[in-house]
Amino acid sequence: MRSNGNGHSASLISLSRRILSALLIWAAITVPTYADDHQKNSNTIVFGIVPQQSSSKLIRTWSPVMAKVSELTGLKIRFATAPNIPEFEKRLAAGDYDLAYMNPYHFTVFNQSPGYKAIAHAKDKRIKGILVVSKSDGISTLEDLEGKEVAFPAPAAFAATLLTQAVLKNQEITFTPRYVGSHDSSYLAVSDGLFSAGGGIVRTLNATPDSIRKTLDVLLKTKGYTPHAVATHPSMSEDARLRLQKAFVMLSETQEGSQALKKLKIKGFQSAQDADWDDVRELNISVISPK
Repeated sequence: MRSNGNGHSASLISLSRRILSALLIWAAITVPTYADDHQKNSNTIVFGIVPQQSSSKLIRTWSPVMAKVSELTGLKIRFATAPNIPEFEKRLAAGDYDLAYMNPYHFTVFNQSPGYKAIAHAKDKRIKGILVVSKSDGISTLEDLEGKEVAFPAPAAFAATLLTQAVLKNQEITFTPRYVGSHDSSYLAVSDGLFSAGGGIVRTLNATPDSIRKTLDVLLKTKGYTPHAVATHPSMSEDARLRLQKAFVMLSETQEGSQALKKLKIKGFQSAQDADWDDVRELNISVISPK
């Protein structure tokens, strides 16, 4: 019998993707995250980005924005992240980042301690959690997830985990949560059949490669809330804080800035104040305790 070369290649591709999926979920991929020798009084601002996606993708998408903000402010800005969301939370609690892009729930916690102050959030946007399923699994209702394993980025991921889990619990659907480290890992794990569903948000799903996104359907989209915060460490000078705020707002007003924002799937930023996240505070979430 003649072997099917195409079938063999497809099998190898499928196996490779499953290995990659497993590595993304279980391995802590280390990259330079923040400068160990960084001092709060240095001329470099360390900008910590919540690791919803792989570090390499975050660097590609955020570097143009950082370069433009640096140009507009005259401040040196260095990219930073963490291997996973729980580690990012530890570094926020320790005040390791001068400037940070954090999820709405994170902001309500770390606004209390160490005292991060909001300067901006995405313009004309409300963040919503989504649950995705594989097109090939035949899952069409939330009830189909009864007794299933569901992937989530991390316990305190606001929209992708907290909001989507709340919907499942409110509908009395029993499920087993599996925390896989990032939105990318969640989507890949569902695409490869490791879990029945996975949590995320629309922006990160839209940024997922077509080869994965086309295999997925959105089963659930939650109510919207004030989106991710761009916030400064309380030790930052008022002058630097206001310069950064102005620069983020100005991004969408320049051609280079608009092009940079497209990579983030964000139309622009608007100025923000701490009270903008009162809608999140009203949820009384207590997954993380402020120090």
